[in-house]
Amino acid sequence: MAQPQRNIDSPTSSGWYGWIVFAGTMMIIAGAFNVIQGLVAIADDQFVVAGPNRLVTFDLTQWGWVHLILGIILVLVGIALFKESMWAVIAGIIIVSINMITQFAFMSAYPVWSTILIALDGTPEA
Repeated sequence: MAQPQRNIDSPTSSGWYGWIVFAGTMMIIAGAFNVIQGLVAIADDQFVVAGPNRLVTFDLTQWGWVHLILGIILVLVGIALFKESMWAVIAGIIIVSINMITQFAFMSAYPVWSTILIALDGTPEA
């Protein structure tokens, strides 16, 4: 019995497909962490405390909204990466870069969490 021929041009035949799946997965994880960080900052300002020499210039509730919105966008773009959309690749590069900057700015308020998210953003996602 003849075996069906595999399509050479299918997305799973390329070595890049694995990296795209990895990038999408990492973006979904980073986005989920951002959502958690945002919800904590929105719900309880006392849980996240900024020191006197902080870089955070907004109220922590406002930062919570920023992280929540960025987290949702990261999750959605990460899901779109599984479909190999070119707009998702470009949006992923932009959103991950913005997220790294916001995490750096938020670092004085919650350094361990921000460092973890910067490391997640620095993985070969984009």
